[in-house]
Amino acid sequence: MSQTLKSWDLNANEDTMKDLYLCFSLEERDYAFEVRHLTEILALPAITTIPGTAPFLRGVINIRGKIIPVMDVRLRFDIAFKAYHDRTCVLLIELDGLPLGLIVDKVNDVVRIPVENIDLAPKIGESRSSRFIYATGRVGDSVKILINLQRLLTQEEAHLIKDIPGT
Repeated sequence: MSQTLKSWDLNANEDTMKDLYLCFSLEERDYAFEVRHLTEILALPAITTIPGTAPFLRGVINIRGKIIPVMDVRLRFDIAFKAYHDRTCVLLIELDGLPLGLIVDKVNDVVRIPVENIDLAPKIGESRSSRFIYATGRVGDSVKILINLQRLLTQEEAHLIKDIPGT
């Protein structure tokens, strides 16, 4: 049985964000993060590149007059760049007061992953992308790779992004 959340599953007396994860795909792998960090999901808007930034920072977008830096999560995870398509979207999040857009291949769904279905990620090698992964979540017969959004940017990178004009 799928654990996909349906609107009628919500009880007004409960913490409706508890155990909820937004699932998205990169290179046919399922990733997820706590939905409470999500501000908005956007179709891929026009991106203005900023010279001299890290390769995974694709540039900035203008959302209702606010300039927001965008990161290609594929590139951040050391996955080869893939041309954007009609399912490519931007997930707007906020990290310590810094708005950030995450470009992902596609959004899948929102699922409930109870704490008893979460296992700390095994340490397999020391790849740069493994630092973003903190656990795996079991949902039915599938496994979601749970990412720690706080680790997407180092303190130095966050500081550099804050210096981008308009952010």
